[in-house]
Amino acid sequence: MSKKTSFSRRGFLKTAAAGAAVPYLIPSGVLANEDTPGANDRIGLAGIGVGRQGGGIFRAAHANKDTRTVAVADVNLPRAEQVAKAAGAEPYQDYRKLLERKDVDAVTTATPDHWRALVCIDACQAGADVYAEKPMTLTIREGRLMTQAVRKYNRVFQTGSQQRSHPANRLGCELVRNGRLGKIHTVVAANYPSPWECGFAAQPVPQGLDWDMWCGPTKVVPYHADLYAPRARPGWISFRPYSGGEVTGWGAHGLDQVQWALGMDESGPIEVWTEGDEFNPPTYTEPEGRGRGEGLCKTPMVFFRYAGGITMKLDNGNPGGGIFIGDKGKIEIFRGRVTSNPAELVKEPIRDDEIHLYQSTNHMQNWIDCIKSRKKPIADVECGHRSATVCHLANIARILGRKLRWDPVKEEFPGDAEANTYVDRDRRKGYELPETV
Repeated sequence: MSKKTSFSRRGFLKTAAAGAAVPYLIPSGVLANEDTPGANDRIGLAGIGVGRQGGGIFRAAHANKDTRTVAVADVNLPRAEQVAKAAGAEPYQDYRKLLERKDVDAVTTATPDHWRALVCIDACQAGADVYAEKPMTLTIREGRLMTQAVRKYNRVFQTGSQQRSHPANRLGCELVRNGRLGKIHTVVAANYPSPWECGFAAQPVPQGLDWDMWCGPTKVVPYHADLYAPRARPGWISFRPYSGGEVTGWGAHGLDQVQWALGMDESGPIEVWTEGDEFNPPTYTEPEGRGRGEGLCKTPMVFFRYAGGITMKLDNGNPGGGIFIGDKGKIEIFRGRVTSNPAELVKEPIRDDEIHLYQSTNHMQNWIDCIKSRKKPIADVECGHRSATVCHLANIARILGRKLRWDPVKEEFPGDAEANTYVDRDRRKGYELPETV
């Protein structure tokens, strides 16, 4: 999918980004006023998938003074119409029609995980910058193709790993990076459960919902309200093939913090294995809570090894971060909080000559600012992809139940044909990913 470049603010951004060897700043005067930019100078915003989480990130972007909302798309047309009316925008049911507009400069998207890669690649090819909810992907190959699309089309891509914009989380990662623990040997993360299967009976499809398109790349199954909702009894977040379960749900937060703290934003672990009983996911045939499925799908326990000998296990860490253990103590990173033992470790300031990580205190504002400057945002596509990859490796290890070697450079399981079949998945005809972007 492509668009003709018109003489407009959007055309200016695309041309400048493609021709510049380094990030550029929009010259003074291009915007009508720094505090109150004119309508034609603001970023043309669209929302794709505006339900539970998508509605929240869309509203945050819509409220920003540097954006003007032009369109909204959702497979649930009544919802698209309602959100679009409130935002003064045009509603669409098919996001591909929305991307044909020449006034869409940027999109927020929080579709179900099985749709995210295709939406993001299409948006990049259409010349739009992207804010995509975490987890960034459903498979490892999706992440590499998305990264290639972002780079090829010079897009600004923010992954919705908001904890990178929490000052306490940044401090915790800086302390680990700067050797406050001495040599790190162990990381303990939460024991996130993998997804299980859904076998619900059919219910009537609500009027205005394109259920066939919601299924998208996956096999079309009967509609059910407790599958369609993200979190219900139990909702699609708990089910394959729509999600990686809480391994990718909460794991995309906690394991992202591990990656950041260990300096692995362009790499990852080199081994993954399991210990304990075989993975035995249930099939829910009637709606019920997540408890039974999550209890069964926390087994077996998953372990990782990073180059240099650091071992990470999914055990009794907290969902939003992890416990980092070294020969001088331990640091625990939570969601918006960091503690240490000994307690003095977190009170030591980061010196000027030490590593200082990317600073952001507002995840959405960081994306908007980077759209204007063409710089990389704090949760750029590459680190979003690498963090999601750790999540996917955990699920693959549980399924196969044996030790796997992982090459984070080639992004493959060396010499393991069976394991490499899980790097991607089959897709329904008409919803395939491009071989090249």
